[in-house]
Amino acid sequence: MHTPLLRAVGAATAVYGALVTARPGLLAKPSGLTTPDGEVARDTEICLRPLVWRDLAVGIAMATAPEGPALRTATAVRIASDLGDALLLGPTLDRPYRPKVLAVSVGWAALSVIGLYARRGK
Repeated sequence: MHTPLLRAVGAATAVYGALVTARPGLLAKPSGLTTPDGEVARDTEICLRPLVWRDLAVGIAMATAPEGPALRTATAVRIASDLGDALLLGPTLDRPYRPKVLAVSVGWAALSVIGLYARRGK
């Protein structure tokens, strides 16, 4: 396990979760979840906040969990969440936004998998 990498992924995820919880447009706009005039509808904001609150919570867990089973479990939750985003959100978004959303979701999952299985150099 490459603990520093997992801690960095966790910290980045937590910061992202906090930012998007406060400003859902940071996720809505690149995902195409805006009104025709480019605004984020209140209902969209309401639906996105729990999603990114999950990122905040899992990110904090990855950044602070003791090395070993707790960190592996937090990372597994992160991977499952990212792959779930790819499987459930990707196909439902408008076509121009799918590749970016899939790349980001699968990319974060892959980075977490690498962190789980990579050996840290001495």
